[in-house]
Amino acid sequence: MTTATDARRAVADAHRREWAFVLAATVRVARDLDLAEECVQEAYVAAMTTWERDGIPGNPAAWLTTAAKRRAMDAIRRERTFRSKLPLLMEPEEAVDDLDLDGSTDQEKAVDPEDVVPDERLRLIFTCCHPALAREAQLALTLRLVCGLPTPDVARALLVSEQTMAARITRAKKKISTARIPYRVPRPAELPDRLAAVLGVLHLLFTAGHTAPSGPTLMRTDLTDRALHLARTLRDLMPDEPEVRGLLALLLVTDARRATRTGADGRLLRLEEQDRSLWDRAALAEAHALIVAGLRGGRAGRYLLQAAIASLYAEAPTYEETDWPQIVTLYDRLLSLWPSPVVALNRTVPVSMALGPAIALAQVEALEQDDRLARYQYLPAIKADLLRRLGRTSEAAAAYRRAVLLTDNEAERTFLTERLADQETSRT
Repeated sequence: MTTATDARRAVADAHRREWAFVLAATVRVARDLDLAEECVQEAYVAAMTTWERDGIPGNPAAWLTTAAKRRAMDAIRRERTFRSKLPLLMEPEEAVDDLDLDGSTDQEKAVDPEDVVPDERLRLIFTCCHPALAREAQLALTLRLVCGLPTPDVARALLVSEQTMAARITRAKKKISTARIPYRVPRPAELPDRLAAVLGVLHLLFTAGHTAPSGPTLMRTDLTDRALHLARTLRDLMPDEPEVRGLLALLLVTDARRATRTGADGRLLRLEEQDRSLWDRAALAEAHALIVAGLRGGRAGRYLLQAAIASLYAEAPTYEETDWPQIVTLYDRLLSLWPSPVVALNRTVPVSMALGPAIALAQVEALEQDDRLARYQYLPAIKADLLRRLGRTSEAAAAYRRAVLLTDNEAERTFLTERLADQETSRT
């Protein structure tokens, strides 16, 4: 017998694992992202009651997809019936598909986009990364709707407040509606113009799984696995794009440490504490080959440079033997290409090892003036560690307190709380 608790757990698991599949399949029927989202949400709500009564289906994704599609078709029929009964007081405006005005040849238009982008989820990501939307809106909308990340987690990923993110998503959906942006999978010639946004979505999706913005566990492997699968699919789709290979390399080299990032008790393990013999050597070798080929191919992009940095960390026999000066040099190249405050903050870690914690601390304190990092928990965490290494225990404790307050991931919060306790004990 299925209990209410069993049903809730099954629905929660299906939401975490299958949301993107269900939404992508439903959009194909609804041809409208807003309607599809509403129908999928209704299907999940219905599952709570139905699965408790009838039992959990063997294929929850198929059940949810069927239920959501039926709701979409019912909504479309109701809309058609309503329109057919309205008196035609004026000729309706002819809908303009702005994407048809792109100079595509008849041969290009004859190609079925679904044959070009075979993965349903990747098709939907390309579709949502519409050039009529601002890049921030593309990322926010896709992460929230397609990838199923909660709005607070999307806000954390993009370094804005939850209220700002909710408003951004609402505006993006409204623009799609008012500008009559149609749901249509982009043609092959349109894919390169959307590639940068798609790469950004996959990177942020992986990042949200590698270290979950919130929740009881350090990682969400369902998200990292999904991002890796989509990155591989994208590489097969666009094998000649250097940044596609760069992103796949970055995800591979980062994920190679998955098994060693926490102890048996779930405690977070720092890089220097991890057992390097347990790292995924096949993934590291694949990433290395992609990085070498990319660097030989010409000017490196942001993802390839990040992959090269991560690879240097992984190649060192021990943490102490890491080539810190070379990592700083690569960060300098990355900053010139992508002047992100997060990149500048991450750079302070190898700077502290190559040039000392005092120099790195001065750089971190300069970054505190950047409003974009005001609620970024890693800034006070890095600052606290630098202060700890300099023996400034009272200031380190204050920075750890700030980091704890900003951290919603329980594994990270536990680690920071332990560090805080160590500093408070040192003061007494």
